[in-house]
Amino acid sequence: MNKFFRFPLLALSLLSISLSMVSCSKDEGGLVLVTPHDASPYMRNMHEGMTLMESMPKTQDPDIDYASMMIVHHQIAIKNSQEELRSGKDSEMKAMAQMIIAKQEAEIAQFQAFLAGHPAHAPAVPAFNMLQMMNMTQMMQAVDLRPLTGNPDFDFAQLMVDHHQAAIENSDALLKYGRENVTKALAEQIIADQKMEIKELQEWLLANKKY
Repeated sequence: MNKFFRFPLLALSLLSISLSMVSCSKDEGGLVLVTPHDASPYMRNMHEGMTLMESMPKTQDPDIDYASMMIVHHQIAIKNSQEELRSGKDSEMKAMAQMIIAKQEAEIAQFQAFLAGHPAHAPAVPAFNMLQMMNMTQMMQAVDLRPLTGNPDFDFAQLMVDHHQAAIENSDALLKYGRENVTKALAEQIIADQKMEIKELQEWLLANKKY
């Protein structure tokens, strides 16, 4: 009997390894390289921001808590956009980063102005805080599940999709529970802008995926 057939599992394993090696040599572009999350400055920024948001005192006034939370949330996007400008190479993603910085810095100024002139008031709405923190937890679960590639442009784009989605969900929650026209108008603007940006990011990711 042929020695090859005496050890079928070994033979199959060797055949599998051989085919894998041939596949790798023929199509390097089909491989997905994964980088540790701890090595990603984008992930560090997101975890630091989430830790800060979790520790923030809550007033139970939806408009105040939304404004306070969104300032920190926007700061994460700005830090990651600044990192994209430092590390990225794709002109489209760098232009997206510049736009995000400009828009979100302007919105932070509007939120800060609102907070300066609107102290928290009753009645308390604890349901808003519960929904807001659930949205943020879901965002962090989504980004923690992302396989990061080490390509700054690609990782920036895919993490920003999850980040923007959380902003949309928090803004939807504000429209449900909020009482102030200023924050409602900001929420509506954020929803419109970030839905459009998610579409652009997803289109870029599809056009530039390496797998």
